[in-house]
Amino acid sequence: MTDMPKNHTIRRGALSRALSVSLAGARAGGVFAIDGALKRLRGDAAGDDARLDREARRFAQELGKLKGSYVKIGQLFALLGEHFLPAPLTRALHELEAETEALPWADMEPHFRAALGAQFDELDIEPGALAAASLAQVHRARIKSTGHEVVLKAQYPELAAVLDDDFNAVVRMLRLARWIPASRDFDSWLTTLHEQLHAEIDYPREQAMARTFASALEHHAHLTETHVALKVPQFWQPYCGAQVLTLDYVEGHRAGSAAVAALSQDTRNALGRRMLQLFFIEVFDLGVVQTDPNFGNYLISDSGDELTLLDFGSVMALNDAVRSALCETIVAGLQGDDALLLDALIRLGCLPSDAERHAQETFKTFVTNLLEPLRSADQLPDEYLNRHGEYCWGRSELINRTGRHVARSMTSRQFAIPSGDFAMVARKLTGVFTFISVLEAEFNGEEIAAPFLAAYAPKPPKGKRKGGRVE
Repeated sequence: MTDMPKNHTIRRGALSRALSVSLAGARAGGVFAIDGALKRLRGDAAGDDARLDREARRFAQELGKLKGSYVKIGQLFALLGEHFLPAPLTRALHELEAETEALPWADMEPHFRAALGAQFDELDIEPGALAAASLAQVHRARIKSTGHEVVLKAQYPELAAVLDDDFNAVVRMLRLARWIPASRDFDSWLTTLHEQLHAEIDYPREQAMARTFASALEHHAHLTETHVALKVPQFWQPYCGAQVLTLDYVEGHRAGSAAVAALSQDTRNALGRRMLQLFFIEVFDLGVVQTDPNFGNYLISDSGDELTLLDFGSVMALNDAVRSALCETIVAGLQGDDALLLDALIRLGCLPSDAERHAQETFKTFVTNLLEPLRSADQLPDEYLNRHGEYCWGRSELINRTGRHVARSMTSRQFAIPSGDFAMVARKLTGVFTFISVLEAEFNGEEIAAPFLAAYAPKPPKGKRKGGRVE
């Protein structure tokens, strides 16, 4: 963990922050350019990997020192840029800590007072942070009049003022170092990333998205036949504002915890089924998707009969064209409709319309592999089934297998840069499958997917746009 800046603020001067990143990027970019020249001179694929790794780590460490939005930007690039950024840089960015050192109460107390006004005195807030991340930190509190336990999530002071400067500084550095392509397709991807960053500090929007989920889950027909309840914490409106959210305090465990691992196989299966079901509800029914795969955004109760959803800042709304193409990618991939699958992938921006047959077949294979757990029992690989014919998610190592395939595929010039929206939903699906795998759940996904596929009626898209979102 890096040391806190001496003045304990996030901003530390937009110009000096941007300069630090630019200098680190220019140095590392020079190393990448030298390595590329050596490769061309030698006529081989080898390079000075040790130097590249060293300089990439140096750059990532610079982001870590600057903290705040720079850390979040680095994390987003690591999650979504694996196929567009040099491998040494992606590896280094993945090492950025999701949890960071909390700002002291001396800095946060005046921030809380300004954000809550007179309501500040109605709360007994614990000075020590319950958790701290790149954009905000969380404090446990008690409503004095009732004794009700709540948590307050507060943005760091001055964060919003430097968000755009920080993002632009990182993009300028990446362009200076020639780590990202200069193309209209990639500009669209960067726009999606930028919008996502702003969405995560839009607290009124986060409340609205939480209400959307709570209402939908309360009345959804597919959620009545399970032993696991989905919960959305209550927000306490008198103590919410543009930079502070107050919601119920919920106790629970993360998916990878020892407490969850100790639950019965049936309970872990039920949790996995519920998580997969939630993904289909989001994409096929709601058209809004929580895209952050962090396990900290889900809490599992002691008995495993409740799954609480947290952090709706990373929820994105899909426009009709993107939503239709995503649904049809899943439907076509499972039904073996190659023509519909290729058309849907083109509309998502994953393939150019004139892609050669090799590129089409490679991407079709990738989608087919990724959808493996959702296939009928007779199509599932025997080596990943238990004695009851149920798919063993943990044993399958599905994400590693598909990841290796797509990494090889994306080196071909026949592949376009997928739209930002597709990258965000792919991030979500990867997180869902990882969540279920960590649970070591054993069940066949076909029975979860079947009702959604049967009810889906394709609608002609309103346009051919690759990305875009609606609020």
